[in-house]
Amino acid sequence: MKSCITRCVCLQVLQKVEPAVRIEKVTMADVAREAGVSAATISRLVRGGARVNSETRDRILLAAQRLNFDLGARKTSRIIAFLLSNRGVLHPFHSSVLMGAEAYCAEHDYGLLFLPLQYSLFLAKDRLSLPEILLRKTVVAGAIVAGSNSQPMLELLTDHDIPWVVLGNNVAGDWPHDKSRSIFFDDIRGAYDLTSHLISLGHADVGFTGNLSLPWYHRRFQGYQKAMEEAGLKVMCSDLRSLDGEEMGYLGARLLLQQSPRPTAIFAADDPAGRGVYRAARDQDLKVPEDLSVAGFNDTPDAAALHPPLTTVRVFTEELGRQAGELLFRQIAESDLATPSIVLPTQLIRRESSASPSRPAVAPQKASRPHLRKAVLERRPV
Repeated sequence: MKSCITRCVCLQVLQKVEPAVRIEKVTMADVAREAGVSAATISRLVRGGARVNSETRDRILLAAQRLNFDLGARKTSRIIAFLLSNRGVLHPFHSSVLMGAEAYCAEHDYGLLFLPLQYSLFLAKDRLSLPEILLRKTVVAGAIVAGSNSQPMLELLTDHDIPWVVLGNNVAGDWPHDKSRSIFFDDIRGAYDLTSHLISLGHADVGFTGNLSLPWYHRRFQGYQKAMEEAGLKVMCSDLRSLDGEEMGYLGARLLLQQSPRPTAIFAADDPAGRGVYRAARDQDLKVPEDLSVAGFNDTPDAAALHPPLTTVRVFTEELGRQAGELLFRQIAESDLATPSIVLPTQLIRRESSASPSRPAVAPQKASRPHLRKAVLERRPV
């Protein structure tokens, strides 16, 4: 009987116990409300990407303390990844971009982590993967994406909530200048200015050699084509599916020099291709610039070292890296901020490889649709 009463009393006591109070998880938004600031201000303080005045900082820290919210646990890394896709480690153009990005990061107390990556530009997003270290937000705060890239790769970075900025000139497919989170150099205008320079010297037969399947070469061809059409001149294009710049220039020049009339000037799509054009000219017993003017693009260190020094277009590669770093830091500090793209100008560099033609130019005939003379040589990967 006693045990029965005891069980009943225990049961009554248990029934009177209040249910456990559910403790809601404190969020950054709660701290923002408590401190009377925006969530973006909290984010800036946590990430360290932008300054927050001392009074606001103290209010945030006190609010976090009252709510028992650990701001330190939310801090991200102070390391930026330089993701170089589908390029050699010692690529001179991207090495210079990396130097600019590294200098900017160092000025803001960030380190730069170099990450080479090889993947096919034709793969769908669900078949792509990122380096494991990029997925660890406590290690990498964001990525500067250089080299050759595809839109599915950029979408994959976005899906993983990784802040990124891309060199837009080298994104395969239609990647417009107004696309956010991208930085460009104006290669179309640079190519237009270079072609106009050759035309101003008196060249009516100006050839172009490049791999038009690659976006940066195709954009330079657009600038060349625009200048030629405005002058009423015929477009002479040697389009080769080669990934080796010097080989592309050599073979392209040999094909162009077989045409009649042969070009008196050749615009090589980059400086290594220009070196290949020099080789082709020597094989044909042609002197540069007496018999053939040659021009390149990018103004790499080798351009000035060639004999004669190569006329080219300067791309401010280190500034590209610095601007990419600044744009990425804005992404990190204000994740919801729509950051517009940046377009840097280029500069025409006149050197001894371009001169007036030795034979007089024929006055051009205006045409509504200039004839396109195009030699195509496909080089399949082995």
